[in-house]
Amino acid sequence: MAQVGIVMGSDSDMPVMSKAADILEELGISYEMTIISAHREPDVFFEYAKGAEDKGFKVIIAGAGMAAHLPGMCAAIFPMPVIGIPMHTTSLGGRDSLYSIVQMPSGIPVATVAINGGANAGLLAAKILATSDAELLAKLKDYSENMKNEVQKKDALLQEVGYKNYKK
Repeated sequence: MAQVGIVMGSDSDMPVMSKAADILEELGISYEMTIISAHREPDVFFEYAKGAEDKGFKVIIAGAGMAAHLPGMCAAIFPMPVIGIPMHTTSLGGRDSLYSIVQMPSGIPVATVAINGGANAGLLAAKILATSDAELLAKLKDYSENMKNEVQKKDALLQEVGYKNYKK
């Protein structure tokens, strides 16, 4: 049974949403990924959001661009946490998506990550789940330690060779 639902409005969102899935996989968290257009197939969307709790989802990660109604509508129907990922758009650079997701009315919260913030959405979902899962919390601590070690390795190389000779 999947713990996290990942839903996007279009397959053009896949490069961003796959980053969330990659994080969940790395941490051993089960998920289900779906493409549903809240505007083009509202009946399918309502069925998805109403059935998410029965499927065992503890968190939904919803990505959307432009009017970006998908995360907010998930939050209006699904009783547990929803994380919104605003998608970059060509017309307004994703600010339209960001404002649509982050400016939810009182009582319908959507945790919102940065524009195209798929990896952070995956990590936030993991942190939510880790509040009641000690094994997952340990994995998250290891993940953070590994990030710290990577930065320290890069700094050590920079100190050794100098900035003019530094190559990633």
